[in-house]
Amino acid sequence: MSKDQHTNPESTFEQCMKCTVCTVYCPVVAVNPDYPGPKQAGPDGERYRLKDPLFYDEALDLCLNCKRCEVACPSNVKIGDIIQAARLKYSTKKPKLRDYILANTDIMGGLATTMAPVVNFTLGLSPVKAVMDGVLGVDHHRTFPKYAGQKFETWFKRHAASKQAEFDKKVSYFHGCYANYNYPKLAKDLVKILNAAGYGVNLLEKEKCCGVALISNGFKDQAQSQAELNLSSIRKAVGRGEPVLTTSSTCTFTMRDEYEHILGLDNSDVRDSIMLATKFLYTLIDEGRISLAFKEDYKKRIAYHTPCHMEKLGWAIYSTSLLRMIPGVDFLMLDSQCCGIAGTYGFKKEHYQDSQKIGESLFRQIQDSNVDLVATDCETCKWQIEMSAGVTVENPISIIADALDVEATIKLNR
Repeated sequence: MSKDQHTNPESTFEQCMKCTVCTVYCPVVAVNPDYPGPKQAGPDGERYRLKDPLFYDEALDLCLNCKRCEVACPSNVKIGDIIQAARLKYSTKKPKLRDYILANTDIMGGLATTMAPVVNFTLGLSPVKAVMDGVLGVDHHRTFPKYAGQKFETWFKRHAASKQAEFDKKVSYFHGCYANYNYPKLAKDLVKILNAAGYGVNLLEKEKCCGVALISNGFKDQAQSQAELNLSSIRKAVGRGEPVLTTSSTCTFTMRDEYEHILGLDNSDVRDSIMLATKFLYTLIDEGRISLAFKEDYKKRIAYHTPCHMEKLGWAIYSTSLLRMIPGVDFLMLDSQCCGIAGTYGFKKEHYQDSQKIGESLFRQIQDSNVDLVATDCETCKWQIEMSAGVTVENPISIIADALDVEATIKLNR
């Protein structure tokens, strides 16, 4: 594929051979007849939109941007990217106040963490949910993730930053919004594992939300601005010889692929240095550069759910292989299917029922599996599964950290 085709997803539509396999794998088509499907919305529609923007169909808003159509496509057509780019270019619908609130995770997270107990309590009240449903269009059935009382960045600066100078080998960490505002334990768990394995952790000089929610809600200019800031910090880290690790499959995918395909930013110089922490850890273990030791009394039955963007990355093997290394884990691989939340999609009143229908069979499989935990690398998948299947969900990094024998690991890596 030429550089031009790779950079401009719209140019790949001519590669479509109209086999419709993308439509077969589309989770939205299966639950909503109003959605024309990825083939018609993507390559077929692009042919018409290039002639006249009036051919744009607002039904493209029903697309999850899950990329399962692209995984299934035998011709490597960037179907999801074509649809996403068309939404940003042609849609005449203006983002609502709700969309701004859902998309600006740094603003909302920064405010919420300063009064986390009050915010968490208030968001759980039925009258508040009713108002948000009627006024903002956030479905009242949706439960919100809890906010932490202290940001991960604050904890790191106070308790961990000075200790990282002790390590000769270092990585940089893009923590993302979830680990910073909602669940700092995940970020602390990564520091714990890497330090035990002999690696220091630095935070990026500056970091903003990866921008995935901004892109999906139509705030392209803001997404570009934040992406440029992130890339500047990533380049500085890579220039120091530090790979940039993440703990979110969606953040990883967005920075590696969406920055170029959707936002038009050249990240080719650092793309391969951005990777999930599970991929980094597995590679080090596989090459014999580090070893991990685990507690003998850690016993859990754990199922793994493959997030859609993880499916597109093709990296689930790294997370699942690490989980299988824990002696006390009884491992179950769930069928690869969309959970339905798709970031902010499942919070919106107009999409909530579709979101739940899409994930229905996954929820049933989990409930029938008699597992202690579900593991997944996507935070929004965690929210959806915990709410709809009623089972605790953890990132593989947190599971590894909980099972890790820290002292034994430190000795192995001296």
